[in-house]
Amino acid sequence: MNLKEILRKHLMWLRSENGGERADLRGANLRGANLRGAKNIDSIIWSIYTAFYPLQCPESGSYIGYKKARGLIVELEIPADALRSSATSRKCRASKAKVLSISDTDGNPAGEQVGSDYDSSFVYVVGETVEVPDFDTNRWNECAPGINHYITRAEALKN
Repeated sequence: MNLKEILRKHLMWLRSENGGERADLRGANLRGANLRGAKNIDSIIWSIYTAFYPLQCPESGSYIGYKKARGLIVELEIPADALRSSATSRKCRASKAKVLSISDTDGNPAGEQVGSDYDSSFVYVVGETVEVPDFDTNRWNECAPGINHYITRAEALKN
């Protein structure tokens, strides 16, 4: 059975329709698959099957990242000494970052500060370094405490 058929039958199963079957992808080769929007992806744990997922963010040195907050784009410098991680998607997390700029979706300056979408007391202020003291070092916890960001502005705009 091909993947398209497996997924069709799985959707039928989710809808409790006759002929539906729960998908079993054990042993399936998903190389190159786009799992955006996949459910339960945060439950992945380290094993021989996940050991070689490369980090999406640079493993050393400082780099520039981007995040969306309140519909604005925050440009961040992730310092070399920041803890960083990524699970299996392009989303990265860091323990700290310096806020370089805040712009609207067209790239125009949009003020000096913006609050986080997830914690209104966490505010990004241009020129200041923000830090997450309870950064979760388990890289498979994709949406855990940390400054979530993307490597490109385009990715931040889309998410």
